Amino acid sequence: MNESQTLQEILNRNTKEGVLYEKLDNNRVLCYACGHRCVIPDGRQGVCKVRFNNGGTLMVPSGYVGGLQVDPIEKKPFFHAFPGSLALSFGMLGCDYHCSYCQNWITSQALRDPDAVASPHYVSPDRLVHIALEHNAPVITSTYNEPLITSEWAVEIMRLGREKGLIGSYVSNGNGTPEVLDYIRPYVDLFKIDLKGYNDKNYRKLGGALQHVLDTIKMTYERSFWVEVVTLVVPGFNDSDEELRDCADFIASVSKDIPWHVTAFHADYNMTDHHDTRVQGVIRAAEIGYEAGLRYVYAGNIPGMVNGYEDTRCPRCNTTIIERRGFHVIKNMLANGCCPKCSYEISGIWSKDDIQKYRSKLQ
Repeated sequence: MNESQTLQEILNRNTKEGVLYEKLDNNRVLCYACGHRCVIPDGRQGVCKVRFNNGGTLMVPSGYVGGLQVDPIEKKPFFHAFPGSLALSFGMLGCDYHCSYCQNWITSQALRDPDAVASPHYVSPDRLVHIALEHNAPVITSTYNEPLITSEWAVEIMRLGREKGLIGSYVSNGNGTPEVLDYIRPYVDLFKIDLKGYNDKNYRKLGGALQHVLDTIKMTYERSFWVEVVTLVVPGFNDSDEELRDCADFIASVSKDIPWHVTAFHADYNMTDHHDTRVQGVIRAAEIGYEAGLRYVYAGNIPGMVNGYEDTRCPRCNTTIIERRGFHVIKNMLANGCCPKCSYEISGIWSKDDIQKYRSKLQ
């Protein structure tokens, strides 16, 4: 690698023609990998800075990772999918948002922030699938940066993974489109979405739009993805009872069985002027979720201090079914997807048989 080359130049060479776009007049292209739906003139980039127009052809990232790790699936977080399992997590570089509190800014903001020094590591889909199998990780997760903007590469990996019995998943900001969701759905079964609040003005500050995320939550549920939603509770930004109640009410309007994770904020990146979320703040958020009728609400990022809100409890008889501390499953009493005490069916993807049930809805 020539040290005089910029990261942008290096990434531009690790590309292939995209799928998620249309050709327009005057060599322009319309990209619909994310909700920005960028119309990109020849020689220019989209908002994400990694999808660009080369002579009327949309070029997209391929052939590398910016981060690679084997993690507990609870870290994604998925609490209702293969509990206690491992997930091979990979990401690329770039994002269609610019969140001031991003915890993955080293990869997501690599093309915007000179202090973000992540670099690409070249790898094949075969190798990534092999690593997952080698570690007995049943799930492959596209994460760290925004997976929607690198969906062609993710599908290349997850198509091969599915042939080997692996499950594909996305950890996303939810700035989706019908086209990208239809494209990935045959290969992606689990979808985590960040609902960063219920205030469009604040969403615009982060580079997004609230309605796009609300639409994506609906669209993923309608397409039979297994959906879990996360709201990072940031003091002074989105932590009012009113805004949290709006979030919970919306999720419940889509399905009361969608798990909602309300997680504690820790000062990071460019948002160090807000104090960390106190324990009572996430507990109150969880209470609001249950008041809205949600059946599964979790308080995260403060392990062992949230009065059992890390655990999965039966909505009917309140029996603790899955006990957790942080990202670790301490006890799992689930019986064939049901409460062991009252036989209430607990919503989730507990086995590969459940995956087949969800996939059958697509036929």
